[in-house]
Amino acid sequence: MLGLMQEQPLLISSLLEFADRHHRDAEIVSRRFEGDIHRYTWADMAVRARKVANALDKEGLQFSDRIATLAWNGYRHLEAYYGVSGSGRVLHTINPRLHPDQIAWIANHAEDQVLMFDLSFLPLVQAVHARCPTIKKYIALCDADKLPADTGVPGLVSYEAWIAPHSSDYAWPSFDENSASSMCYTSGTTGNPKAALYSHRSSVLHAYAAALPDVMCLSARDSVLPVVPMFHVNAWGIPYSAALTGCKLVFPGASLDGKSVFELIENEKVTFAAGVPTVWQMMLGHMQANNLRFSTLKRTVIGGSACPPAMIKAFQEVYGVEVLHAWGMTEMSPLGTLCTLKNKHLSLSPDEQTAIRLKQGRAIFGVDMKIVDADGKELPWDGKAFGDLLVKGPWIVKEYFKGEGGDPLVPDETGRGWFPTGDVATIDADGFLQITDRSKDVIKSGGEWISSIEIENIAVAHPAIAMAACVGVFHPKWDERPIVTVVKRPGQEVTREELLKFYEGKTAKWQIPDDVVFLEAIPLGATGKILKTKLREQLKGYKLPGL
Repeated sequence: MLGLMQEQPLLISSLLEFADRHHRDAEIVSRRFEGDIHRYTWADMAVRARKVANALDKEGLQFSDRIATLAWNGYRHLEAYYGVSGSGRVLHTINPRLHPDQIAWIANHAEDQVLMFDLSFLPLVQAVHARCPTIKKYIALCDADKLPADTGVPGLVSYEAWIAPHSSDYAWPSFDENSASSMCYTSGTTGNPKAALYSHRSSVLHAYAAALPDVMCLSARDSVLPVVPMFHVNAWGIPYSAALTGCKLVFPGASLDGKSVFELIENEKVTFAAGVPTVWQMMLGHMQANNLRFSTLKRTVIGGSACPPAMIKAFQEVYGVEVLHAWGMTEMSPLGTLCTLKNKHLSLSPDEQTAIRLKQGRAIFGVDMKIVDADGKELPWDGKAFGDLLVKGPWIVKEYFKGEGGDPLVPDETGRGWFPTGDVATIDADGFLQITDRSKDVIKSGGEWISSIEIENIAVAHPAIAMAACVGVFHPKWDERPIVTVVKRPGQEVTREELLKFYEGKTAKWQIPDDVVFLEAIPLGATGKILKTKLREQLKGYKLPGL
């Protein structure tokens, strides 16, 4: 016997309709590329999102066509989030920090039809547009009078001119909630990047979960600053959870320096902020240097990379801000765990509570996880045993776009598929996860992934280099930075400076290694694979130049 409930698909447009009906006057504030502050409401945003949908219809774009963005966090980007997905197309957010070659490859693989971009990324678009044959329309996210006269991008139009002629009346279509809503490419650790393709259902469920009390605890009483970029995993789902709860949204745009972020928090009475440790480190440095204090900020969720203990202590003990340590990944939409205390932990000492907060936290409802040994046998949750971390749930990928990389799932004894995260972890008796290592060799710097394989491939392309291995080493600001160890070809010479200069133009500047270490030999296993565990032992005690 089936239940007798109404059937209504879980669609991203329903989040906007709810905000438009029940939270019409809640503010959305954006620092624009032009430097000024833009203000309007959820009701205003809904009007403009409908104009975006009408404009897309006028372009003749079909259901599930991909619409790409290269944009900072701002109100126009938010309108694209809802206008694109709500009308049945797929929003493809591209990370502008990638090298132009990677961006061109990703746009072609996704078969993007339209690219919307902030003017700060015009040089990037100029560098790639000739290599992106599927993109038929380029739209600069700016006012008509701010569009440069000669951009070199054929048919470029301003966003405001593009949506201006279109009606604000639009009936959001109803369709299968499992239809694709948005996509985000992961950094390629083996071969090219792969795309996680999210559905309307997965995105709405994730929005519900993110707003729960033991997760972000968002409400209509909050003023929320997502510093985490909208071009990376949907800003951790905050643009959707914000519509669901009706909170005030505050977007920082491109101004992510400590002074700008602090001023925005104070001026807009922000109560909740989300970002990676690198951004908070810059802000705390500005505050300490100028003897500043928060007047409204109460909590911050920190993810992307492990939060240093000193940062948690500074936020909580010096500034009275609760730190919520989080963990997830692109393939998980991205939230997997978030660290909040249980009732029984409230009587613990501050040091004991901090020891718990340093962990990545407990699974959110909708995420199941387990750790397994090399044979796939599940390990106990005792906080001591560590193994490969596997996850499953309704907002976790079952495969990548276009089947790249084959079937990624690991079946259990029942045949159910679990996604291998590539992380090694422990789980304690209370369900708190702690990442102890990464089974992948990818490097995380300032919350962004760097592929060690790409670093190695560029090094061995130099005529003087016979072999190369890249590893991440500790950095006090960026968490990790890459260095490359190399073995020179017999009779060949190359200096550190020459090899680092060789990287210029071949990868993004922030992905260029910080140092070169010359070795007589790189440790290899029986099958010829580089043994990075032994290499790290060999480099024990190494410190980056200048630290």
